[in-house]
Amino acid sequence: MVDVVNLKRFKKRAEREAAAKLADVNRARFGRTKSQRAIDDHRVSRANELLDQHVIGGEDAS
Repeated sequence: MVDVVNLKRFKKRAEREAAAKLADVNRARFGRTKSQRAIDDHRVSRANELLDQHVIGGEDAS
């Protein structure tokens, strides 16, 4: 005979698997550690500081 399948469990399992796949995609797209974000913020602030050093009399030097 054929085993009886609980459709509610089957549906919940399928939804969980779909959510896990979506989570993997989002981790790959947006996943960065706190230290990586801090390094990027530091690089941006340092670049802005270096750019501000080239300002003469409140106007751009170029």
